[in-house]
Amino acid sequence: MNVPDECAPTESAAVREPPLSTMNLPNLLTLFRIFTVPLLVVVILTKFEGKEILGIAIVIVASLTDWLDGYIARRRRQVTKLGIHLDPIADKLLVCSAFVALVQEGLVQAWMVVIIIGREIAVTGLRSIAASHGLQIPASPLGKVKLVTQIVAICLLLGQKYLGEFDVLALAALWLVVALALSSGAEYCIRFRRLFQQT
Repeated sequence: MNVPDECAPTESAAVREPPLSTMNLPNLLTLFRIFTVPLLVVVILTKFEGKEILGIAIVIVASLTDWLDGYIARRRRQVTKLGIHLDPIADKLLVCSAFVALVQEGLVQAWMVVIIIGREIAVTGLRSIAASHGLQIPASPLGKVKLVTQIVAICLLLGQKYLGEFDVLALAALWLVVALALSSGAEYCIRFRRLFQQT
């Protein structure tokens, strides 16, 4: 998590490239997270005993690299432009691919995933438009909560059959993800409108 999409720096916070190659350890960890995406999809869609546990393990490991690459980048002052752009892509690929695979498995309704992915595309588009005009949409506090909730929901949905009478937690987490997607998406739209009204 060099600098996540939801926690991007402001325009005033200049990113200084390190003297070494931008393919440093934090960026390698981000690339590793991207490479776990097809593996996770294959695990979810393949029928074999214990696939749910393996899928959860992959999601947890990928999430840990999300935290670790950001920690290392800040600690070693290795925050790069490549990492800033690559990190949110890795997060979105992991989450969106997992939810699409879960739809295929019948664990999530398709319309919910349309909302989740639609929010990601819309916010990315708004931030890109703002950036093309030299403007910055401030990071939303809901963004980090949304990402953590998505990871928790994916893990609960994968392990739903092991939850027994507590399987309702998976559905509750999924509804929370949808609610956060709608609310944070609406917040970004309002911020986008206000930003251009002030210019």
